[in-house]
Amino acid sequence: MVDTTTSYRVLETSHPPTYYLPRAAFTPGVLREAAGTSYCEWKGVASYLTIAAGDRVAEAKAWFYPEPVPAYGVLADHIAFYPGAMDTCAIDGEQVQPQPGNFYGGWITSRVVGPFKGEPGTAYW
Repeated sequence: MVDTTTSYRVLETSHPPTYYLPRAAFTPGVLREAAGTSYCEWKGVASYLTIAAGDRVAEAKAWFYPEPVPAYGVLADHIAFYPGAMDTCAIDGEQVQPQPGNFYGGWITSRVVGPFKGEPGTAYW
Protein backbone atom coordinates (compact mmCIF):
# COMPACT_ATOMS: atom_id res chain seq x y z
CA MET A 1 0.00 0.00 0.00
CA VAL A 2 2.73 2.50 0.97
CA ASP A 3 6.47 2.27 1.49
CA THR A 4 8.54 5.39 1.94
CA THR A 5 11.67 6.73 3.59
CA THR A 6 10.26 10.26 3.46
CA SER A 7 7.70 11.55 5.96
CA TYR A 8 6.94 14.31 8.39
CA ARG A 9 6.73 13.43 12.08
CA VAL A 10 4.32 15.79 13.86
CA LEU A 11 4.29 16.04 17.65
CA GLU A 12 1.38 17.36 19.68
CA THR A 13 0.93 17.70 23.45
CA SER A 14 0.19 14.37 25.17
CA HIS A 15 0.35 12.44 21.88
CA PRO A 16 2.79 10.04 20.32
CA PRO A 17 3.94 11.24 16.90
CA THR A 18 1.67 11.23 13.88
CA TYR A 19 3.36 10.55 10.56
CA TYR A 20 2.39 12.32 7.33
CA LEU A 21 3.50 10.36 4.27
CA PRO A 22 3.78 11.72 0.72
CA ARG A 23 0.63 11.11 -1.31
CA ALA A 24 2.84 9.94 -4.19
CA ALA A 25 4.17 7.06 -2.02
CA PHE A 26 0.74 5.37 -1.91
CA THR A 27 -0.10 2.73 -4.49
CA PRO A 28 -2.31 4.32 -7.16
CA GLY A 29 -6.02 3.70 -6.49
CA VAL A 30 -5.58 2.94 -2.76
CA LEU A 31 -6.80 6.36 -1.60
CA ARG A 32 -10.43 7.40 -2.14
CA GLU A 33 -12.12 10.61 -1.10
CA ALA A 34 -14.35 10.28 1.97
CA ALA A 35 -17.06 12.57 3.32
CA GLY A 36 -16.43 15.08 6.05
CA THR A 37 -13.92 17.59 7.28
CA SER A 38 -12.58 18.63 10.66
CA TYR A 39 -10.68 21.60 11.98
CA CYS A 40 -7.32 21.66 13.73
CA GLU A 41 -6.52 24.93 15.43
CA TRP A 42 -2.87 24.54 14.38
CA LYS A 43 -2.97 22.99 10.92
CA GLY A 44 -6.30 24.09 9.43
CA VAL A 45 -9.16 22.19 7.79
CA ALA A 46 -8.59 18.47 7.26
CA SER A 47 -10.27 16.34 4.60
CA TYR A 48 -10.68 12.57 4.89
CA LEU A 49 -9.77 9.60 2.75
CA THR A 50 -10.70 5.94 2.68
CA ILE A 51 -7.84 3.48 2.23
CA ALA A 52 -8.76 0.41 0.19
CA ALA A 53 -6.35 -2.41 -0.61
CA GLY A 54 -7.50 -5.84 -1.69
CA ASP A 55 -10.60 -6.73 0.31
CA ARG A 56 -9.61 -4.45 3.22
CA VAL A 57 -11.33 -1.04 3.42
CA ALA A 58 -10.56 1.55 6.12
CA GLU A 59 -13.40 4.04 5.70
CA ALA A 60 -12.34 7.66 6.42
CA LYS A 61 -9.27 6.52 8.39
CA ALA A 62 -6.81 8.83 6.63
CA TRP A 63 -6.68 12.61 6.52
CA PHE A 64 -4.82 15.46 4.90
CA TYR A 65 -4.77 19.24 4.85
CA PRO A 66 -5.54 20.50 1.32
CA GLU A 67 -4.49 24.02 2.32
CA PRO A 68 -2.60 23.83 5.62
CA VAL A 69 -1.90 27.05 7.48
CA PRO A 70 1.47 28.54 6.46
CA ALA A 71 3.31 27.21 9.53
CA TYR A 72 2.38 23.64 8.45
CA GLY A 73 2.66 24.21 4.71
CA VAL A 74 5.05 21.25 4.34
CA LEU A 75 2.08 18.94 5.05
CA ALA A 76 0.45 19.78 1.71
CA ASP A 77 0.25 16.60 -0.40
CA HIS A 78 0.94 14.42 2.67
CA ILE A 79 -1.43 11.86 4.20
CA ALA A 80 -1.77 10.69 7.82
CA PHE A 81 -3.73 7.63 8.86
CA TYR A 82 -4.73 5.63 11.91
CA PRO A 83 -2.22 2.79 12.32
CA GLY A 84 -4.85 0.75 14.19
CA ALA A 85 -6.96 0.63 11.02
CA MET A 86 -4.17 -1.10 9.08
CA ASP A 87 -3.02 -4.72 9.12
CA THR A 88 0.46 -3.57 10.04
CA CYS A 89 2.57 -0.41 10.28
CA ALA A 90 6.30 -0.26 10.93
CA ILE A 91 8.94 2.41 11.38
CA ASP A 92 12.49 1.35 10.58
CA GLY A 93 11.36 -2.28 10.86
CA GLU A 94 9.71 -1.89 14.27
CA GLN A 95 6.02 -2.76 14.55
CA VAL A 96 3.95 0.30 15.54
CA GLN A 97 1.39 0.20 18.33
CA PRO A 98 -1.58 2.50 17.66
CA GLN A 99 -2.42 5.27 20.11
CA PRO A 100 -5.37 4.21 22.30
CA GLY A 101 -8.85 5.51 21.52
CA ASN A 102 -10.58 6.14 18.23
CA PHE A 103 -9.83 9.85 17.88
CA TYR A 104 -6.03 9.94 17.82
CA GLY A 105 -3.64 8.83 15.11
CA GLY A 106 -0.40 8.48 17.06
CA TRP A 107 2.24 5.86 16.29
CA ILE A 108 3.87 4.30 19.37
CA THR A 109 7.28 2.62 19.16
CA SER A 110 9.81 1.61 21.81
CA ARG A 111 11.42 5.05 21.52
CA VAL A 112 8.22 6.87 22.49
CA VAL A 113 7.23 7.07 26.17
CA GLY A 114 3.74 8.00 27.52
CA PRO A 115 1.37 8.53 29.10
CA PHE A 116 -0.76 9.38 26.08
CA LYS A 117 -4.22 10.75 25.55
CA GLY A 118 -6.75 8.18 24.42
CA GLU A 119 -6.91 5.93 27.46
CA PRO A 120 -10.07 6.14 29.61
CA GLY A 121 -9.96 9.26 31.78
CA THR A 122 -7.58 11.25 29.58
CA ALA A 123 -10.09 13.30 27.57
CA TYR A 124 -9.61 16.51 29.58
CA TRP A 125 -5.85 16.59 30.09
